[in-house]
Amino acid sequence: MKAVVQLANHANVSVEDKLTGSIDFGFVVLLGVTHDDTEADAQYLVNKLVHLRIFADENGKMNRSLKDVNGDVLSISQFTLFADTRKGRRPSFVQAAKPDQALELYNYFNQQIEEQGIHVETGEFGEMMGVQLTNEGPVTIILDSNEK
Repeated sequence: MKAVVQLANHANVSVEDKLTGSIDFGFVVLLGVTHDDTEADAQYLVNKLVHLRIFADENGKMNRSLKDVNGDVLSISQFTLFADTRKGRRPSFVQAAKPDQALELYNYFNQQIEEQGIHVETGEFGEMMGVQLTNEGPVTIILDSNEK
């Protein structure tokens, strides 16, 4: 399981020009699920995510977590994180989990974040989405459950 985490001052997602999720401050998370991912992978990423100290403290140092700053999460399912571009010019997505498995783990991931006391907004799984954000810093970090 992979997550691209972007620190955002404002972010929103829409489907067919209809707003489906919006946050004012926190993380935009693009989440990719592969075939062998489990709830343990999701839990690992959730624990990393909510305690990741990348928000500035009073001295401007990255020293505060999402929990410390009462931030929110805009969670977007992103199967393209498992694109294989080694051959040819068209990416292969065979490493991405099948939709049923990916949806189940995506929902579990979001539920586990909420159980940590963090508000979660989402896009719509499997839909073409428009994501807008103001990336603060810019700070963008990749988390991978295979790098435990």
